[in-house]
Amino acid sequence: MRRLVAAALLAASAGPAAAQPAATRPPNVVYILADDVGYGDLGSYGSTRIPTPNLDRLAKEGLRFTDAHAPAAVCTPTRYALLTGQYAWRHAPGSRILSGVAPLSIPTDRVTVASFLRAAGYATAVVGKWHLGLGAGETDYNRPITPGPREVGFDYSFIVPATGDRTPCVYIEDGRVVNSDPADPIRVSYAAKVGAEPTGRENPDLLTNQRPSHGHDMTIVNGISRIGWMTGGQAARWKDEDMADDITKRAVSFIDRSKDRPFFLYFPTHDAHVPRCPHPRFRGKSGHGLRGDAIVELDWCVGQLLAALDRHGLAGNTLVVFTSDNGGVMDDGYVDGTGDDASGHRCNGRLRGFKGGLYEGGHRVPFLARWPGTVPAGRTSDELVCHVDTLATVAALLGRPLPAGAGPDSVSVLPALRSDRPARACRESLVHQSGGGLLAVRKGPWKLIPNDGKKKGGPELYNLVDDIAEATNLAARHPERVAELAALLAATRGAK
Repeated sequence: MRRLVAAALLAASAGPAAAQPAATRPPNVVYILADDVGYGDLGSYGSTRIPTPNLDRLAKEGLRFTDAHAPAAVCTPTRYALLTGQYAWRHAPGSRILSGVAPLSIPTDRVTVASFLRAAGYATAVVGKWHLGLGAGETDYNRPITPGPREVGFDYSFIVPATGDRTPCVYIEDGRVVNSDPADPIRVSYAAKVGAEPTGRENPDLLTNQRPSHGHDMTIVNGISRIGWMTGGQAARWKDEDMADDITKRAVSFIDRSKDRPFFLYFPTHDAHVPRCPHPRFRGKSGHGLRGDAIVELDWCVGQLLAALDRHGLAGNTLVVFTSDNGGVMDDGYVDGTGDDASGHRCNGRLRGFKGGLYEGGHRVPFLARWPGTVPAGRTSDELVCHVDTLATVAALLGRPLPAGAGPDSVSVLPALRSDRPARACRESLVHQSGGGLLAVRKGPWKLIPNDGKKKGGPELYNLVDDIAEATNLAARHPERVAELAALLAATRGAK
């Protein structure tokens, strides 16, 4: 640890542009956040239908966690909590799924993983799905967009502004729409139709790629109808089949040009979120239809990043983390065959529930960490960890204190990364958030889904060590445990 602290202080004193030998500088951090990839989707977590050799390599060369959790069961709240170290339900703008015209949900004066590492001399980048809002009001895509990733700590950004199933279907690079044309201005609305472009609801005969199963029936782009309406920006629109290639190319390029200094790459992929449109070279490569093929594509993306680290001799001094923003889901708005998949593949393995819910299938996710010589290789850890812990963990990694008020819900899980069995638990309890804003609480093996007036039925209590599938509700047998966990949740909600 002394070596890391010394290196971090040297980086800060030398200035952001200083190049340092890889053996003496603090470790690079590559954080790969997959989208809607479940606990049972990787070979290292039991999948037999989807080949994931690069991710299985990470598991073999690093630590595989079996009790890791997204802070929420849907995307925006997880991303907010990951970057800020604060539960999203504490901050309303980041606590719900955002549209493609929502303002930036992270306050620009809040410490983030990116701003903290940038202050320590790191080059920082976000490449991939953003979905945290952009701008100060309703986003205007026809002028430089600010505030955005740069204002919360990222030197470079190449992003999908919201999600692939939401308008606008354009990339944003360093605050500007890629290939924008002033003569073809972009208009986006989530309140009413704009322009005269066809929609899935009005013109289903024009859908040439995927049809919606529910919702997702507004403006048609690339033969797919989306959530939200847009018009204009024809030259700027992405091609869904090329998205993985487009973002991976930029991520590898960032590694290439940042190889001589410490760097932080946040790589939130789009796979396997809907619409699932893997490149033709990946189609048919899994035994789980288009969704499985999208995960094969995701595995290829990870392989490209690992190859870039190897090419520059950086693998030994880079902490690579792979996880997902929430649990898996089958039919999520499009008829792509996944909802009728008869392969027997279970995206969340033995877990109950899916994306959006408070059962384990909604938020318990794969979590792999590799850092040769520091993170034990080929081991499995049952330590309770959460994405909200990222900020405190990188602070501990550098031996730097967090500023007052930063990361209020974040705890360092560095001891868990260094050992498959740390001397004491890093995290004693955890709060889970559903897609609808309901909360559950976990302490030790016990999990309480309370009856807070919004949920039907009584409270649910599970012992996850004995019953990971949450098949037996123990609330009636252990009222004292229900009371204890309800009090813990109330105290956590009341804490600032």
